Amino acid sequence: MRLLPLTALLAVPLLLFPVSVPAQASPGAPPEPFAAAPPDGSAEPLPEYRYTGAGFDACSAPPAEALYVWRTASPYGAVNIYSSGSQRGCEQRRLTPRWVAEVRAMGWRLVPTHVGLQAPCAERPDKPLRIDPDRAEEQGAQEAGEAAAALGELGLGPGSPVYLDMEAYPVGDAVCSRAVVDFTVGWTRALRAAGYRSGFYSSMDSGIADLVAAARAGRAPLPDAIWYARWDGRPATSGQPGLPDELWAGRRIHQHRGSADETYAGVTLSVDPDALDGPVAGP
Repeated sequence: MRLLPLTALLAVPLLLFPVSVPAQASPGAPPEPFAAAPPDGSAEPLPEYRYTGAGFDACSAPPAEALYVWRTASPYGAVNIYSSGSQRGCEQRRLTPRWVAEVRAMGWRLVPTHVGLQAPCAERPDKPLRIDPDRAEEQGAQEAGEAAAALGELGLGPGSPVYLDMEAYPVGDAVCSRAVVDFTVGWTRALRAAGYRSGFYSSMDSGIADLVAAARAGRAPLPDAIWYARWDGRPATSGQPGLPDELWAGRRIHQHRGSADETYAGVTLSVDPDALDGPVAGP
């Protein structure tokens, strides 16, 4: 994640938080809560907050000053946060409860993300910890507990989703694919039990393809929302080859381009753009 150039930081006014941004200047409509059926079958529905519009993900939590400028100058209304996980790739010194409160007061919607164990067949030297196929569901549940605790510490409430970051892995390995699905089932079951929603991020051609196959086979429970990487430059969440529109309809994020610098009002960040039509963190 690239930090702000010194010239851009000097151009940003010193802020005292919390702040609010005029509603007329905010791109996109604010997220609206609605009562959704409880994923665990209990009597009380969990609140769910959904957002439809443009968002981005960045390796480190961006400076609050940069997000203040971008909130009105950019087309974006949502940003991911790497809220937990032993294999996060960048430092997160800014990611504190105060930072969360400040950027949410500006109107930003947050997409919590967990980076933990990766597919057994993954080819990622930078993320060496792998799922054990014989303990996949158990390990998924363990990581869900870590992710739920992190959300609570950041002040993100019940019903919020956490997206499991499963980086791309080679296809065609049945043991590997089964381990990813088993891990995700354990992740989903434990998150729901903790009062949170399950999300899943991966490449369209690996993790998402395996989840689609699992859904067709009737495997459950599967994640409540998906976030797929297909860098086709098309900011849409439907009409994707290999992902039937009836699966996870209204519960999708599409990462449609890889990392690049973007500048608004003199402030530059390196971002991966996303199209959102799905759940984001609740109050």
